Amino acid sequence: MASRTATIDRQTRETHCRLTMDLDGQGAYEVATGNGMLDHLVSQLSRHSLIDIGLHSEGDLETGWHHLVEDTGITLGRGLREALGDGVGIRRMGHALVPLDETLAMVAVDLSGRSYACLDIGLSGEMVETLPGDLVRHLLESFAIEARMNLHARILAGVNSHHKAEALFKALARALRDAVELDPRAPGQMPSTKGTIDG
Repeated sequence: MASRTATIDRQTRETHCRLTMDLDGQGAYEVATGNGMLDHLVSQLSRHSLIDIGLHSEGDLETGWHHLVEDTGITLGRGLREALGDGVGIRRMGHALVPLDETLAMVAVDLSGRSYACLDIGLSGEMVETLPGDLVRHLLESFAIEARMNLHARILAGVNSHHKAEALFKALARALRDAVELDPRAPGQMPSTKGTIDG
């Protein structure tokens, strides 16, 4: 089987993001973004998807967290798309319901090659520890667009902002774990009647 890995080195005038990703890993992670909550969310994504992620992001923090979070999402999305390759043999779709105390998060993904993010996560206007809640939404949106996947995410119940964000990323991880998995019933098959998941 071909290696399903990616290495991304993305540098702009605002940020520098370096990523390694292995879809067939064990959930090993080494994450350093300068924001503890962002590190925590990406680490949850790795651990519960079993996708190995090495990520180092740095940038112009004097302007706030927006550029760093956005470019981290872009880098993660590009890494996922590169590691998927043509997508032959994958399950393609996945979904998960994840509880965390009073919170219940739902995520569904389709690695279709068509970017779309439908997010109802109830975090705008509040802080998630050190991370503005709206940037959690923007991180997910940037990730979905660059990964060229259809992402639906919703908080079905919840009060605590930390619980909401963490449950979302655990649910995203579990959905991706299913979607990127190679389907033993369809080895070598393209998971689309169009013959491609390239849009």
